[in-house]
Amino acid sequence: MRQKIRKALLIFSLLLFPVTIWYFSPALIIQAASEHIINGSFIVFMVMLMLSTICGRVWCGYLCPAGGLQECIFSVNNAPSKQGKRDKIKYIIWVLWITMVIITFFCGKHKVTIDPFYMTDHGISVAEIFNYIVYYGVVLLLAVPAIVHGRRAACHYICWMAPFMVIGSSIGRFLHIPQLHVEADKDKCVSCGKCNKACPMGLDVKEIVAAGKTSKSTECIQCGACVDECPKKALKYSWRV
Repeated sequence: MRQKIRKALLIFSLLLFPVTIWYFSPALIIQAASEHIINGSFIVFMVMLMLSTICGRVWCGYLCPAGGLQECIFSVNNAPSKQGKRDKIKYIIWVLWITMVIITFFCGKHKVTIDPFYMTDHGISVAEIFNYIVYYGVVLLLAVPAIVHGRRAACHYICWMAPFMVIGSSIGRFLHIPQLHVEADKDKCVSCGKCNKACPMGLDVKEIVAAGKTSKSTECIQCGACVDECPKKALKYSWRV
């Protein structure tokens, strides 16, 4: 039941993407920074950062429209995407982007103001024909890696939102804040591999469990698919420091 609800939420979020896309836009933050405006996507990313101190990457697992899009592509390519060094690409993109935002802000003009609906039409992102070009460009940017490389490849390789939540989770651990994460009982694990097949991120959950690193995996999105699939109940959600 939990996974049905999770997938329904992801699909609903995907259907709303034409309305909400500007609230996840890294480009609009730069444009707004040049005018000293704190826009909607800046606010959303800061909320993600704060919530991740206690919830980790739950956003990715339950509410992200990009995640919903990529999980729809599982019917095309359900192979686990290759990880390792490729996972670091998104951090390089993030550092370059944040540097550009800071430079643009210091070079900007006017007083600092807050406008959550910056560049939207009554809060709706895709309200003009031209905006559909940008919208479908972003959709292709997210879809193509998943089609070519497998499960949620865009999340692993290019997602500009994931680093906020990874940083937030790290801050939470540093401050000893109780966090939601998947906890494993290695003694119950029978290495059946069902958790690997269930993981939408294509993680080697079996290996992570054996290494005792379930609470430290930065690519885990706390979706609970492995928890629900484990026949021996070796995995469970847990709140702890």
